[in-house]
Amino acid sequence: MVERARIVMLGTGDFALPAFEVLAERGHDMAALVTQPDRPQGRKQEITPARIKLAAEKRGIRVFQPENVNDPASLAVIRSFAPDLLITAAYGQILSAEALALARLGGLNLHGSVLPAYRGAAPVARAIQNGETTTGVTVIQMTPRIDAGGILAIGRLAIDPNETAGELEARLAVLGAPLLAEVVPSVLNGTAQFIPQESALVTRAPKLRKEESAIDWSRPAVAVHNLVRAMQPWPGTSTLLIRGSAGPSRLMVHKTAVTDGRGEPGLVLEADKDRITVACGEGAVRLLVVQSPGGRVLTAAEFLSGRKIVRGDQLRS
Repeated sequence: MVERARIVMLGTGDFALPAFEVLAERGHDMAALVTQPDRPQGRKQEITPARIKLAAEKRGIRVFQPENVNDPASLAVIRSFAPDLLITAAYGQILSAEALALARLGGLNLHGSVLPAYRGAAPVARAIQNGETTTGVTVIQMTPRIDAGGILAIGRLAIDPNETAGELEARLAVLGAPLLAEVVPSVLNGTAQFIPQESALVTRAPKLRKEESAIDWSRPAVAVHNLVRAMQPWPGTSTLLIRGSAGPSRLMVHKTAVTDGRGEPGLVLEADKDRITVACGEGAVRLLVVQSPGGRVLTAAEFLSGRKIVRGDQLRS
């Protein structure tokens, strides 16, 4: 019985890190990590390596960072690693049929939803944005079609009504890591049973765009709250603050809570002590954590101490 695989892992985001570490800890031969090139991060745009790259280097595992994983030179490098199995999670590039054929046993993907729901680049954020109360992870067979392969394993959990996409993704990563590791032996032994996805149940989770970050106050309070949660940590949400005759200023909204209140959508109903309450199309939300462009992230109480917003001000998308 073969239980140890020679694995090439393809991953970049933090969602992939627990799976990478569990596979290494369970004694598999981690031939290499393929990850995206280091990119500028944050306001200072400093070149920052992914955490999974640092973890691989700490373990002495080879790291390969191609701009295009599917070009012939990149494929030749991966072929030289002689993988039994490719495993992807939050990698950031789509593998071609030629890339998938490099491994003797093909590939597995750890995806952040219960497939076939939320196929695509942003399953966690889209689930929150759409008000889902449960989600999970799925281990699937990799195919050239995005997230369309047969299902090998599923794990489920409840979504907290106030957690952000970043917080939920971290929990899903921890859920998925042992699930993935537990099914690898069945692939190696040829006993894995992949269940086809039901095409009638497919939904999509397209990549997040900065243009989606503006808050539409005519939406119900729950929808506004879900948008703020879904867009954290990227791209975040923002609104325009209109104060009397002063010109509009941008206000970034990092955290909210649903509350009671009625008024014209976007009207500041309350701005006192630690409470900033804004009317929505239905109900209202409290702004809990906000930030002016270039400024510090502030709690509502800190923001109000500077009298930067008062009752009667207007917020617009």
